[in-house]
This record gives sequence, C-alpha cells and structure tokens, in this order.
Amino acid sequence: MNTESARHAIRCGDRLDNRVFQDLARTLALDHHKWDAQVGDVAALAPFPVVLSKVAWRELQLTARALAQETMAIETELQDRPDLFARIGLSANLAQALRSEPDAAPTPAAARIMRFDFHPTAEGWRVSEVNSDVCGGFTESSCFSKLMADATGAGVVCGDAAAAWTDAIASAVPPQGLVVLLSAPGWVEDAQVVAHLASRLRAKGLTAQLASPHHLRWTHGVARIESEFRTARVDAVLRFYQVEWIADLPCRSAWMPLFRGGVTPVSNPGCVAFTESKRLPLVGSEVDASTATWRAVLPEARDPREARGLLGGDWVLKPAFGNTGDHVAVRDHLSKAAWIGRVLTALAEPRRWVAQRRFHSTPLESPRGPIHACIGVYVVDGRVAGAYGRVSSSPVIDYAAVDVAVLVES
Repeated sequence: MNTESARHAIRCGDRLDNRVFQDLARTLALDHHKWDAQVGDVAALAPFPVVLSKVAWRELQLTARALAQETMAIETELQDRPDLFARIGLSANLAQALRSEPDAAPTPAAARIMRFDFHPTAEGWRVSEVNSDVCGGFTESSCFSKLMADATGAGVVCGDAAAAWTDAIASAVPPQGLVVLLSAPGWVEDAQVVAHLASRLRAKGLTAQLASPHHLRWTHGVARIESEFRTARVDAVLRFYQVEWIADLPCRSAWMPLFRGGVTPVSNPGCVAFTESKRLPLVGSEVDASTATWRAVLPEARDPREARGLLGGDWVLKPAFGNTGDHVAVRDHLSKAAWIGRVLTALAEPRRWVAQRRFHSTPLESPRGPIHACIGVYVVDGRVAGAYGRVSSSPVIDYAAVDVAVLVES
C-alpha cells in the first residue's frame, strides 16, 4: 500500500455541525457511559469520522484474524516455557502466577478478546501491538460510531465488540447468572468501561456486579463474591484490571485463581500476560507456533541492548507492560536530554523495555489539518468484532489521542 493507495484505503469524513455534535456527545454521556468526552477544555472525541474502503476493511479483518490465531498458539506454547519468562519481561510476581503446576491448571476463559492496533504507512498496514490483556474503546467503537454513521451518512459501523464480548460471556454462564466485573478503583476511564459492559450484560438477563479482586473468595477453584454489597457464587469474571497491577496486590489468594487453579471462567484469564508483553517478538524464533503474519506486519523489535544506533532515534522505546501509550518514547518528541535519559533507563533495566524499529504512518487530511490514525481491530473468540479509532496530530498515538468513529464506506 503506497501513499496514494493509503489515501484511498482510509480517509476522513466531513465535520459535524457543532450543535449536532454536542447533542451527540451528551447522548454518549447519558445513555452510553462515555463520561470523559470532554476533559477540561480539550474534547476527547473527533467531530468527524474516519472512513475505510471496503477493500481496506476486508484486509484488516483477514490480517487480524490470522494474528489472533497465531497469538493464541504462541500463548498456549509459552505456558510450558518458563525458560522464556524472563526474556518476555514478566515480573517475578507474574512469573510465579503463570508457572504451571500439576495441581493448578490455567484458569479457563469465558471468552477471549484482543485488539490489534493498525497504522497506515506507505509500505502497507503496520501493527504496533496487540492489546490481549485489557482493551478498551467499546462505547467509542460501537455507540459513538453508530451515532456518527447516522449523523453523517458517511458509512456503516464495522461491528459491535461490546455486544460480541458480552454475548460470548453470556453463552458461558447459566441464565440469570452472576458476572463480576473487576476494575481498578479511582480510574474513571476503566469505571466507564465496566459500567457500560455491565449494562450490556444486564440487558441479556444476567446479573452484573462491579467489584475489585479483593472481594473474591475461591473454594476448590469456584469463585464467590463476599462484600458489604453482595455475597453470592460467581458464574463468570470479566476482568478489566491489568495483569501487572493485579500481580502486585497483597490479596494473593483472591487473585491467583484468575491466572491458574480457577474453575470459574474468566475473561480474560491471566495467561494473556504472555502475549500482552511488548517483548513477545523477542522470543518469536524460539517457539514452534507460526509467526508468519506477525513477522509481516510488526516492525523489527530488539532488546534495548541489541538495538544498534538506539541513541540515534531510529527506534521507539516501549515498556514491556504499559497502558494507552504511557512512557512510549520517540526521539523527535523529546528533548535531547530527555531522550538520553530514557535510553539510559532502558539500558539499565532492559527486560522492562523493548526497542521497536520506527515506522512512519501516512498522515490523513482532516477538518483539523493533517492527522495520524490508529485503527484497533477487535477479535472475540477468533472472530473480528469491530474497530476502534484514535487520531492525533502526532505520529505517536498515546493518552492524548482523540477517539474517532470508524466507518466502512457504504
């Protein structure tokens, strides 16, 4: 895909009238749990959509499906490869939680969801990472996109990942079963996600309860919730709490069965830590599972100690485990002193970082001027379920990026 074909594969639609867009944002907040559409004086939603061609969306679906198959196969193999745990960048707590034991098999999945982040470049689509642990964007990818499709007529939505995920969980529990949704307290970004997913589960006739890991009790692998607001047997756990955060919690007996030894199914189970690590590509040549699709779309990755010319800035430094682009470092976007400091940090603790060969995304013309786009494609139990868009004036898509509706041309 050269620059010209990239423009045909993805483009920006027209900007909505301000009043119409304000009404749309209000609907998202009141009806769909999108509470941070405005952060201070900064809008967190783009007033225009990005539109994929049918050919581009088909290509993204096929690639994401193949990547999901490879990711699951790699993950399964790594469960029996403790010799690779350190190279992947697992902390001591995570490694202990994931180490196989005869009397504690990996906890089963109620459903598996992951999201692959694609970027348009002159050489074709490039994938920066897979979010196989905790991937957000459900309200934005479904409800926001549907409202923008209706308001602009620029295209149709790519799917509804929240519906696909909650449908998969509902099929794994009995009618009117109890699903506990875990999230870290104090994070409004996470709270709005689990609130939205809980409303979807309740609409399917299930009981949904928001909680924290320390509310769980396990007997022979079966989970119960015990708290001042509910005491009951749990039929499934929806985990929206990052694995590296969970593994640092003191209530070990409450969270360990999320990784192994559990009978109550979890979505996603803690074994996703293997593929969530951004250092995963470093062991690609040491596993038997196929990595052909990953090698085709993922930029070269190196241990920081092995990245030649690291100080020169042809690499992006990423933490092995991170969220919303936190601590991702690119030479052009830091002062010289800050970049050198980040490089020295990575070299001092290399197994907590990875160096990824820098690629250059193709900017799109938008009502706000040139922007860079990231299209996250969801896969639920092997099936593509929707797309989540973010745009930024910077090539680095991080916490400051703006959510954008992703549509496919009619």
